Amino acid sequence: MSFWKSRQAGGIFLIILAALAFATLDTITKHAIQLVPLLMLLWFRYAFQAVVTFVLRFPVQQTRLFATPNPRFQALRGVLLLITTACAFFGLQFLPVGEFTAMAMLSPMVASAMAAWTLKAHVSPRRWAMMSLGLLGVLLVVRPGGQVFGWALLFPVVLVTSYAWFQVLTSRLSGDENPYTTHFYTGLVGAVVMTPIMLFSWKTSALLSYWYWFVLVGIFGTFGHLMLIRAFNRANAVVLTPYLYTQIAFATVLGWLVFRHAPDGLAWAGIAVIAASGVGNAMLSAREAAGLRQ
Repeated sequence: MSFWKSRQAGGIFLIILAALAFATLDTITKHAIQLVPLLMLLWFRYAFQAVVTFVLRFPVQQTRLFATPNPRFQALRGVLLLITTACAFFGLQFLPVGEFTAMAMLSPMVASAMAAWTLKAHVSPRRWAMMSLGLLGVLLVVRPGGQVFGWALLFPVVLVTSYAWFQVLTSRLSGDENPYTTHFYTGLVGAVVMTPIMLFSWKTSALLSYWYWFVLVGIFGTFGHLMLIRAFNRANAVVLTPYLYTQIAFATVLGWLVFRHAPDGLAWAGIAVIAASGVGNAMLSAREAAGLRQ
């Protein structure tokens, strides 16, 4: 059987679909938050995921959909992803989609550093070098005098931190969990936490007038995470991680098509450096995994 008909190839296709879905989600969000209350949109994104996952998976798993050996893990994981999404929604009000996405893609490398600290995982000098290169890329994007320098950079900083912790926690405990159960609880926790907060900004007129933006945010957020689950069921992280960085390209193109924004020369260089360091980090993972198998 040729590679392009293998499970790994299917996983690569699904991870690229996920990257496209997330880039589209960010682009839609940047437009929608100009029309509807941001907190309502954030609540709907998680409520939609919880409801759709329940409808699709309960007929298959029945009550096993709710079974989890780590309820505290599910709650903490859900809160961390909610913080990540909230930072994305707020940050996209002020920052271009392409540059914001490039900075957010530092999360896997930051997660490696956190794993070295919290899980005592070995991080090679080459991997530290790749992380330093990624940081250099970010400095090119957010340099003083550039297009995105300002206080709003706090949002991607918090996003990278929360999502890195989310990845470390998932890596540590996800072997005990059904991925669809985790997907359901992620939506449920986000919706439950956001419900009392969202009520302060509820506008029925906004929901009735712009309901399609709410639905699109829910669809692309849920679809993206479902594609991630399906991708990692077909291939491992070593194979798939390099393809996650296609999200930077998708986000930059969509940012230009929708908002007519193009990064300046140094920002382009920074984006390229971040992507190269991320792919290089993934290739080091592949080499290390191959060494362990030998």
